[in-house]
Amino acid sequence: MQELSATNGHSNGKYSSETTLHFPGILRFFAQVFSVIFHPLFIPLIGTWFLAFVQPGYFTGIAPHDKMLIVLRVGYNSIFYPALTVVLLKALGFSKSILLKTQRERIIPYIATNIFYFWVFLVLRNQTEVPLILTGFIFGVFLSSSAGLLANIYFKVSMHGLGMGALCGLMLIIIFSGFSYAIFLTAMLVFLLTGIVSTSRLIVSDHKPFDIYAGILISILCQLIAFVVIG
Repeated sequence: MQELSATNGHSNGKYSSETTLHFPGILRFFAQVFSVIFHPLFIPLIGTWFLAFVQPGYFTGIAPHDKMLIVLRVGYNSIFYPALTVVLLKALGFSKSILLKTQRERIIPYIATNIFYFWVFLVLRNQTEVPLILTGFIFGVFLSSSAGLLANIYFKVSMHGLGMGALCGLMLIIIFSGFSYAIFLTAMLVFLLTGIVSTSRLIVSDHKPFDIYAGILISILCQLIAFVVIG
């Protein structure tokens, strides 16, 4: 629920108006929780875990131990190194906050993250036992991060939007590729979570709706491109 406060007055003989949205503390708390759980750095790990242990069929014939190694490898390279880069930038004074609130502060993390995503893609591509859909998903994440870097020149595209868009793109690929196992309920859950995370970012960040929508659409498009390229 939103509380709307409006202040109208006159300043230096001119009429001025200001409208401010205030959200209850409990709502902001849950918005922060969803923002952390579905942080864009966690998206490659979530997608990999889903394909390996939740959606049946893609990892058929791979032992659980080997599946876990693949998940850990993706998580380590897509979370630890990018996060370390952000922390080092803050420690060295290149950014004021690890939250990367400005477009300028996001440039180096975007570049570093792109390098690590591409490295994960190369590793997976050279492992024949890894399903193509996972290789394509990681390649799509790399493409969306690269597109985010370019979009960041013109506006503050939402990184959370890019992340959730990657999961939406993965769901659409599974649906339209004609996979026999039921995916409808999972896809609906992902779309619902995308809406919740997007709303959360509007509550606790300075993003505009366009930043969120653009991030989601860019990432979905990148996932579809990756699916066509990888096969």
